[in-house]
Amino acid sequence: MPIRNIAVGHYHEATQPDALRAALAEFISTLIFVFAGEGSGMAFAKLTDGAANTPAGLIAAAIAHAFALFVAVSVGANISGGHVNPAVTFGAFIGGNITLLRGILYWIAQLLGSTVACLLLKFTTGGLETSAFALSSGVGVWNAFVLEIVMTFGLVYTVYATAVDPKKGNLGIIAPIAIGFIVGANILAGGAFDGASMNPAVSFGPALVSWTWTNHWVYWAGPLIGGGLAGLIYEFFFIGFGNHEQLPTADY
Repeated sequence: MPIRNIAVGHYHEATQPDALRAALAEFISTLIFVFAGEGSGMAFAKLTDGAANTPAGLIAAAIAHAFALFVAVSVGANISGGHVNPAVTFGAFIGGNITLLRGILYWIAQLLGSTVACLLLKFTTGGLETSAFALSSGVGVWNAFVLEIVMTFGLVYTVYATAVDPKKGNLGIIAPIAIGFIVGANILAGGAFDGASMNPAVSFGPALVSWTWTNHWVYWAGPLIGGGLAGLIYEFFFIGFGNHEQLPTADY
């Protein structure tokens, strides 16, 4: 049962070298991801005189985020697990795969990484604004809330299936690219409606730097609920009972 595995952790954990190294890795990975993802949107808007909300802009955003997340997860995987997302960290905590204190360290690092990335973008682009996530015309706040839950559920479920599951076998090799692909696909599905965040850190940095907080709670509550549900369901049904068999490599 995953509930029995949930742990607060000891306060000494916050000062252990491996925990601090993991937090630093999360900071750098999130900075890399947000700088490339947010920067691609800013670059496209500049090249098209502000017309970023186009089919081409959506495809460009999906590709940039998929590639950037693939790299960000890969470079952090052997140090921190490559969460790069508070919702992923929360899902790991709900599933009993990370302590609360270590998770808080990750959250702080992820939010700082996103903020520093947006500050660097603002400086290097000569003061261009880092656009905060916002709802499109005709999209209600509850529509976006459910959309974020569903998209983040898919993301964290993918993380569990390819990276966390102890019976993942050779699937672990493709975990970073699978995670990047699901984010890119979700951006194509939901980007035209609410920006398709799936990541509170990705939403926090641009909102803080531009000081735009309209409906910001959606980009926290939706991903955290979706990530928590994915962690709970996967851990409970597919890991907790140990009742699924690993496929032979030839069957992949």
